[in-house]
Amino acid sequence: MEITLNYKGCLNFIDENDIYASASDSLRHLQSLIDGDGQGNDFLGWINLPEKAIYEIGAIKDTAEMLRRNAGITVIVGIGGSYLGSKSIIEALKNPFEDKHDLHKIIFAGQNISEDYLASLLDYLQNKTFNLVVISKSGTTTEPAIAFRLLRELLEKNEGKETASKRIIAVTDSKKGALRQLANIEGYKTFIIPDNVGGRYSVFTPVGLLPMAIAGINIEELIIGARNMAVRTRDNKDVKSNPALIYAAVRNLLYNNGKIIELLINFEPGLHYVAEWWKQLFGESEGKEGKGIFPAAADLTTDLHSMGQYIQDGKRVLFETVLSVEKNTSNLIIPEEKKDLDKLNYIAGKRISEVNKKAEEGTIMAHIDGKVPVFKINIPLLNENSLGQLMYLFEISCGISGYILGVNPFNQPGVEAYKKNMFALLGK
Repeated sequence: MEITLNYKGCLNFIDENDIYASASDSLRHLQSLIDGDGQGNDFLGWINLPEKAIYEIGAIKDTAEMLRRNAGITVIVGIGGSYLGSKSIIEALKNPFEDKHDLHKIIFAGQNISEDYLASLLDYLQNKTFNLVVISKSGTTTEPAIAFRLLRELLEKNEGKETASKRIIAVTDSKKGALRQLANIEGYKTFIIPDNVGGRYSVFTPVGLLPMAIAGINIEELIIGARNMAVRTRDNKDVKSNPALIYAAVRNLLYNNGKIIELLINFEPGLHYVAEWWKQLFGESEGKEGKGIFPAAADLTTDLHSMGQYIQDGKRVLFETVLSVEKNTSNLIIPEEKKDLDKLNYIAGKRISEVNKKAEEGTIMAHIDGKVPVFKINIPLLNENSLGQLMYLFEISCGISGYILGVNPFNQPGVEAYKKNMFALLGK
């Protein structure tokens, strides 16, 4: 089942012929990604990962199974692309109320410097058996490095240094960096972050695949989905059937028409962290040189009761990309009430998913009427295959879109600004 696109909700704002003209022009940008002759070409290793990742799956699954046997908890330490990819898939597929993956609990740390968060985590882990997966190319990024110090100290205290070293996995550089040096000294098992893959494009490397495998995600199906999308995008020069060219064209045409904010919308709470991953991907890739679409997100219908008013009637500078899930796996029917005090008997006997889908359709109609362009990405079913398709679609669309914009989509010079100030204030 393939992900499909629908740009009809944008045609009151941009012309269909312009979409195809822009997409045709962007074939050269796609070719630059393939040939590696564009900006940021040192970081294009992600483009062939759907084929390459399959060879690492065996080692990743073996390690994941070992960790699951060792303990019932694994703490993943990382920030940005070192945690958002895996967290987005895990959150999208797990039962939010109980861990359906053999009761193995995944906890994320190192994504902030909150003393209260870390203190609460350390308190929770006292006298518990846990594994530690630390993900960092350098080993010196402040947030995960602080968390790793604390968690490693606790693990060694709980288990002893020798046993602790068997419960720690480092995902890091192949040769250099503080974490690589420590892993060599302590004998940690390691997986490699490829030199030519940046953090926000690393979801199909061990950075993303190992935590997912520990959580019980079917990483083979994820990779198969990504590979199918690579065939439809990377390997496809037919403009009308290439979803990456179409998505990149639509968003940049809308940007040129003053729509400078893109809201990624979902009607399924499990997709919340997919939006968080997407925000980093596009924000860090395009927000340069005073340019770029601002990536934001909203969870509907929840946020219709908070941001809905602004989306409907506020400043007309935004457009929406809706992640529309076509089928649900559950089957929950609304019961009938004799007294009907809440006046909902008119929908008694209907599935919740039917009501949610009508809410989605009604919202899209209202927003288009309110002069908000709506681009739809139709997801057949929320599973590993569809999510693999979706994430590769976003990655390659982002590369093309960055080239349309005229920026390097694979660096992040602005990220260093806060670090320099923080280090100076701390007296480094």
